[in-house]
Amino acid sequence: MKSKTMTEGASWKHILRFALPVLAGAVLQQLYNTVDAIIVGNFAGEASLSAIGTTGSFVFFFLAFAMGLSSGNGVVIAQHYGADDRKMVRENASTGMILLVGAGIIFAILGILIARPAYQFLIHVPADIIDKTVLYFRIYAVGLIFQFAYNSFAAILRSIGDSAATLYFLLIASLMNIGLDLLFVAVFHWDVAGAAVATVISQLASCIAAYLYMTKKYPIFRFKLREFTWNKMHALKTVKVGFPIALQLMIVSIGITAIQRAVNEFGQSMMASYTAGHRIEMYLGLPPNAFMTTMATYTGQNIGAGKMERVRTGVWQSVLFSFSMTLVFSAIVFFFSNSIAGLFGLSDQALEYCRAHLQTIAFINIILSLYIPLFGLFQGANHSGFPTIVASVALGVRVLVTYLFRYSDFLGYSVIWWNGVFGFSMGFLVSWIYYLSGRWKKNVSLR
Repeated sequence: MKSKTMTEGASWKHILRFALPVLAGAVLQQLYNTVDAIIVGNFAGEASLSAIGTTGSFVFFFLAFAMGLSSGNGVVIAQHYGADDRKMVRENASTGMILLVGAGIIFAILGILIARPAYQFLIHVPADIIDKTVLYFRIYAVGLIFQFAYNSFAAILRSIGDSAATLYFLLIASLMNIGLDLLFVAVFHWDVAGAAVATVISQLASCIAAYLYMTKKYPIFRFKLREFTWNKMHALKTVKVGFPIALQLMIVSIGITAIQRAVNEFGQSMMASYTAGHRIEMYLGLPPNAFMTTMATYTGQNIGAGKMERVRTGVWQSVLFSFSMTLVFSAIVFFFSNSIAGLFGLSDQALEYCRAHLQTIAFINIILSLYIPLFGLFQGANHSGFPTIVASVALGVRVLVTYLFRYSDFLGYSVIWWNGVFGFSMGFLVSWIYYLSGRWKKNVSLR
């Protein structure tokens, strides 16, 4: 069972071998979200693009639970995998799958029920696009079941070092989503409903592919129906590790929701521009997030094996890789901002906003690359609550700056994209102070 362990050999090789497929898969996933927006913007219009874009923060709020709980389960499994405890690996995988699928069903139902009041009263979506917004999200919510299940399978595979497989599943989903988008939106003219249906079908396909691969290649995860077991203590450990991760992402979602409300105050052109700009901004966050995911598994396995020195070495290497790759992504966005903004079928005013947005975030997100990999270290070392604190501080600063200066002569509407320099700088300082203090080394046992 130790064939993919990250506890022996050159750390940087393990880190790159693990992170690159994660990064490639994330690029594919973001690519089909971007193509989704491009197709809707060009074939359904700016109003439909705005409707889909304004669902983003609320969608992310729900997915925070999927990503948090699955990451927590993955960290627990990685620690036992590093300790070569086959029985605990299998038991935690079974409990994790039951937990995630059950949560997916609950959140799908909840999303359908609260969609209209949430978008109408919480996010203040304009009346002319509220119906499209609600329709898109309700259809999308059905797919939460498949997204929760997929996140469970993907986290289990990553916990044992198999990050490459998720690339294939996301490739399937990406190609299917693009093809179905063109069919449903460009050919059938189903508008936002077509985009949502395409996404749900693609999520189902990647979920099935992940499960079949996991159970066929790894007999340890091959359960007959009666062999699925629920262990309360394992579930509590997963929640203990995973909920702070979910909470961190939820706080990000709440912050983005608050910023989205500020965006909505500037009208449809700004909303459409922000949708396009935010889609591209997500690419700049992919390298640091890939190395965060890598460090969670790498740290968990090496802590399980009792090799703390390898953990410290991995931190510096991960941050260096994260910075270097983000620099490349940022250069592309900065120098090709005009061409990129032009892909979304924006009006002249929205196009002007979008170009400024892209050129600004190309600079700002470099700061993000210098501390997000540390979040993976904290998660793998059973300090997953600390990234939540950092996220709270960073998002609080961003929202505060946005609302203080959105109508000022200092920044005005451009604070929509400039707020990151204040929040990310604070996140950088807090994260590195905590790491250098050494407090993350406490409470790293498997219990």
